[in-house]
Amino acid sequence: MNHRDTENAETEFSALSPENWPFDLEWLPESAYMVGGAVRDALLGRQRDYLDLDFIIPEKAVKVARKIATHYKAGFVLLDPQRQIARVVFPHATADFAQQEGDSLETDLRRRDFTMNAIAYHPHTNQLIDPLQGYTDLKQSLIRMVSPANLQDDPLRLLRAYRQAAQLGFTIQPETRSVIREIAPLIGTVAAERVRVELGYLLNSSSGIPWLTAAWEDGLINIWLSHATEKSFRQLVAVDWAATTLAKTWPQLETELSQPIRDTIKTPWLSLAKLACLVTTDPILAEAELQKLSYSRAEIKAVTTILKLLPQLHLKQVLPDGMSLREQYFLFREAGKAFPIVAVSALATGISIDAISPLINRYLNPDDQVAHPITLVSGNDLIRELNLNPSPKLGELLTEIQIARIEGKISRVAEAIAFATHLISINS
Repeated sequence: MNHRDTENAETEFSALSPENWPFDLEWLPESAYMVGGAVRDALLGRQRDYLDLDFIIPEKAVKVARKIATHYKAGFVLLDPQRQIARVVFPHATADFAQQEGDSLETDLRRRDFTMNAIAYHPHTNQLIDPLQGYTDLKQSLIRMVSPANLQDDPLRLLRAYRQAAQLGFTIQPETRSVIREIAPLIGTVAAERVRVELGYLLNSSSGIPWLTAAWEDGLINIWLSHATEKSFRQLVAVDWAATTLAKTWPQLETELSQPIRDTIKTPWLSLAKLACLVTTDPILAEAELQKLSYSRAEIKAVTTILKLLPQLHLKQVLPDGMSLREQYFLFREAGKAFPIVAVSALATGISIDAISPLINRYLNPDDQVAHPITLVSGNDLIRELNLNPSPKLGELLTEIQIARIEGKISRVAEAIAFATHLISINS
């Protein structure tokens, strides 16, 4: 990059000024450079709420990281002892420190994936080092490989190109995409956990769908999700449309769909509705597919719940009487917290909004006894009042009591006990 470009970039680099770092510049040796996504995003003017900084240092990178962590009482993680990579974790930032690969900074940069990620920033002098013209590619919104060999060294970079294109609104340079197609089978050698993370990024936003589709067309998805078809990717668009459509009438659904399924699992619910489009419709086989990709039990259960309940909803839509209260009760019990993505998937696969809206209204009403039942009696109540022994039949009795209540046959505790007595008598 020429001197004028460097001066223009200084304003863009204000977000990366050492004044905004969680540690003082004096802790970095003069030979240290900032690299990677933080540099790229600063040049693009992309703001980050959480700083994620990467530094390369010619020597003693781990020692520098440990000193910073000790001084600031921050977390310290040794990521790779052999390659000398360590991470320092602050409350609102992380900083990775890596030993320089090769005998010079330029050698290190030439080992990276794409030119836009091969730009270094020297914080002591506020200068950019850009031997591969990555800044030019940034301005052209272009993802260009550094070399085919670099992509082969870590085949996850193949899929990462599509994820970064989606996140940044970039295109992949034709020659780079051609190389990716040629070596696409290498993605099968990557650890499943790493592939799952990249898929997650692409599934998490509507901008990811075209690039996820492109990745499938180029042979990067079918190795892991072998049942995905062209129809599957059209269905992804339908899921986004269905979520938007339902949110217009029920804004609360939009909130729930964007929430992570658990505090410890950050996957949004809506992403799992999309994931269900890419697996086989057989819940048992789908579970095996998702296990291969190292999805959690909670994520797999959400996807298979969609696959189990959709056929029921489609069948009941064409019947004149629709779903009985008993059937609705069991549907909500099976769906649990996954009901919003079941509703989205139903609309996306052709079930009318008129057919699904009564179920949505029940789900969003916390006092609805069909969707959110509160039992009149407990198992202990039945054991005490009817002199029963603990057994699986207690659960069956409680279920029938709840269904009788939502059907308006009983409403008080005494009626529930009498109803249970009657069921026992006719089944004995």
